[in-house]
Amino acid sequence: MPEVSPSFPRAFVEFFDPDDPDQVFRCDLTWLTSRWSCIFGQGCQGIYADRPDDGCCTLGAHFADEDDESRVRKAVRRLTDADWQFRAEGRRNGWVEHEPDDEVTPGEEPARKTRVFEGACIFLNRPGFAAGAGCALHTLALREGRSFVETKPDVCWQLPLRRQFRTVERGDDTSYTEVTIGEYVRAGWGPGGHDLDWYCTSNTEAHHGRQPVYLANAAELTELMGQRGYAELVRYCTEFEQRKGNKLTHPATKRASRR
Repeated sequence: MPEVSPSFPRAFVEFFDPDDPDQVFRCDLTWLTSRWSCIFGQGCQGIYADRPDDGCCTLGAHFADEDDESRVRKAVRRLTDADWQFRAEGRRNGWVEHEPDDEVTPGEEPARKTRVFEGACIFLNRPGFAAGAGCALHTLALREGRSFVETKPDVCWQLPLRRQFRTVERGDDTSYTEVTIGEYVRAGWGPGGHDLDWYCTSNTEAHHGRQPVYLANAAELTELMGQRGYAELVRYCTEFEQRKGNKLTHPATKRASRR
C-alpha cells in the first residue's frame, strides 16, 4: 500500500502542564492513538532504497545539546564487543563527527553527530552480527534492563514522536509556552524529507501495532512530558478512542485495519 498523505484532518487536545502553569501541551490525538509501530527488521525498507537494512540510521544522529552527547558518551563506555560491531573502530578513530559543511547554516557552528562509518551510523550493527542487527546502544539498554531513553541520542529515541515549542502571545500581553507532541512527518526532516525513498509514519505497513502509540511509547512520552503530563495524556487518548465511529482515526491505521 502507498503512503497516505500527511495532509489529513487531525484531532488535537490542549491542556495545562500539571508541573508548569506557564506551559500548555498540544497533543495530536490522531497520531497518538494510531497503531504505528517500529518495524525495523520486520518490513522496514529504510529511508534510502540502496540501504534497506539501515532503517532511519543511515545519516547518523545529531546531538540535541552537550547533555545529550554526555549521556550517550557514558553509555558508550559500557558497550562491549558483544554489543557493538564497530567498537574497535569507534575506540580507535572516534564515534563523533561534525555535520557536513554543505548542511551548516551560514553563521552557525556545525552540529555534532554520531559518525557515519561504512555507509551508516557507526552504532548500527549490520545483518549477520552475532548480537543481531540494530542499534548497539539499544542492545545495551536491553542487556542492562533499562529504557533505551537512557542510552540512545535524543533524536533516536524520540523518533517518530516530535516535540515542538512555541511562544504564544495572549491579547493581554502575557504569554505561555505551547508544547506540541505529534507525528514526525516527512516535512520534519526539512526539504530533504521529500527525497526519502520510504518513510514509516504514514505507511500502512507500519500501522499494525498491538497497542496505540500513547501506550506502546509510554517511556518516551513520559520523558517528554513528565509523569503527570503523561497521565493526563492517557486520559484524553482513552476518551478519544472510546468515541464510536471516530472519523479522525489516522488514515494509515484505518487502511491497515482493513487488510
